[in-house]
Amino acid sequence: MTTENPKGVVLYPDRMKAYERGGGARTIPLVGPAIGARSFLNGMTIFGPGAAIPLHTHNCEESVLLLEGSAIAEIDGERHEIKAGDISWIPEGVPHRFINASNTEGMKILWTYARVDATRTLVETGETRPVLAEHKD
Repeated sequence: MTTENPKGVVLYPDRMKAYERGGGARTIPLVGPAIGARSFLNGMTIFGPGAAIPLHTHNCEESVLLLEGSAIAEIDGERHEIKAGDISWIPEGVPHRFINASNTEGMKILWTYARVDATRTLVETGETRPVLAEHKD
């Protein structure tokens, strides 16, 4: 439902579909072109206990805010312990990933990409795909 003259919307993540990311993580896309956004994407990823996503890069800057839980932010080979309320900035092309630091509690992040056509490239395989393609049935 792309809108030509967006007036703004309120989104309710607890009512929205979560897409499986693999490795014990699920993503809920939030702001994007479907609601009229033209310059950025954001969404939430929920990690089960001990879950991690693979090391990857993007074609744009990214910022990640830890909403709940505790995590390890691995950025360009360095590991940083973070808690709810901590935020990261990751430049384009820098390898990174987030790991749930708890084996008993969940973890939730809010991510923002600086482009609506953001891509993710997996470091291990070199596979690149649009972030938005991961949120389709």
